[in-house]
Amino acid sequence: MKFIISGKNLTVTEGLRTAVEDKLGKLERYFTPDTEVVVTLSVEKERQKIEVTIPVKGNIIRSEQVSNDMYVSIDLVEEVIERQLRKYKNKIVDKQQSAANFQKAYLDKDYDEDEDVKIIRTKKFDIKPMYPEDACVQMELLGHNFYVFCNAETDQVNVVYKRKGNTYGLIEPEV
Repeated sequence: MKFIISGKNLTVTEGLRTAVEDKLGKLERYFTPDTEVVVTLSVEKERQKIEVTIPVKGNIIRSEQVSNDMYVSIDLVEEVIERQLRKYKNKIVDKQQSAANFQKAYLDKDYDEDEDVKIIRTKKFDIKPMYPEDACVQMELLGHNFYVFCNAETDQVNVVYKRKGNTYGLIEPEV
C-alpha cells in the first residue's frame, strides 16, 4: 500500500509516520500493493484526529477517529476500517468492477455480515427551487442536520448540512 500522510496544525514526525504505516499496514492483507491510502493527521485544541481515505474503484472506504492521544486515534481508525471491510465485503466488492484493488484472499473469504442495511422509511416531499442560504434557514427552522433542495441558480438537486463550529456545507452533483 502507498501511504500519503499529511498534517494539519501538526508536523508529521517520523514516529507518527511509522505508527501510521505499521498500524494501517495490517490492512495490506485486504488491498493490493498499489492501493493508495490517504491519511490526514490534525490537532484542534485537545483533539487528536486522524482521517483515513482509501479510494477503490467505485467506492471510498473512509474513517475518522478523534481522541486525546494521536496514537490511540491511529489504533481506533485501523479497527474501524477492518470492521467495515469485513462487514460490507459483499457490498463494496463488485467482482467485475472494483475487485482490482483487493487481495485475492480477501475476495475469496466469506465474512458474516452483522446486519443488512435496511431502509425502514421512505419520505416524499416537494423540492422547491431556492438559494443555498435560504435552504440553510429552512433546515434550521425544521431542526434538521441536512436539507435537500433544488438550487435556484443551477437547477440541480443539492444538499446543505450542518458542520462543526456553526458553519454549513453544500453538496452539489458533479456534472
